[in-house]
Amino acid sequence: MEIKPRIRFAKDMEEVLLSKDYDPNEELYYMFRGIDTKEGIRYDITEIPPKTIGEEFVKTKGHYHDDFQEVYIVLEGEAIFLMQKGRDEIEDVYFVYARKNDVVLIPFGYGHITINPSTADLKLGNFVSSDCGHDYESIQIKNGAAYFYTKNGWIKNNKYSKVPEIREEKPLSELPNNIEKICTKKN
Repeated sequence: MEIKPRIRFAKDMEEVLLSKDYDPNEELYYMFRGIDTKEGIRYDITEIPPKTIGEEFVKTKGHYHDDFQEVYIVLEGEAIFLMQKGRDEIEDVYFVYARKNDVVLIPFGYGHITINPSTADLKLGNFVSSDCGHDYESIQIKNGAAYFYTKNGWIKNNKYSKVPEIREEKPLSELPNNIEKICTKKN
């Protein structure tokens, strides 16, 4: 069975893009959902081509899932994962730079976006609970995450009332053995 991708167009990202100068019908990235499901854990693949919109590198729309964690693995290319805790006042914000085979854990209560900062295609695998919902609105109403990643580096989003300085964390070197437990609902 072939899974067709859901395509995220520039017009779908309007609220979260730094630049408003774009072709609304430009395809920004591709989501292959439900590649596999086992024990309530869904495996997806996302492909993000190398592009910029103005000065900003192409990214995912961004969302929260407070009661669930998610695990990503970089299958091809390079990625920057931006994580933020809080909605209007950001309590914590950090990024993880990851390359092929690096693993990134999205913690409980953190919103996240993924950025392709390179000139090559980015392909990601992710594991998430089939019961997990997505809160896109919290990032949309602030016109994006706490920071935008551009050709000139990080730019703070002034739509938030409080944003701490961004810091870097390191990726994991391998997939954890207990993905089913990690991606289960927080107690």
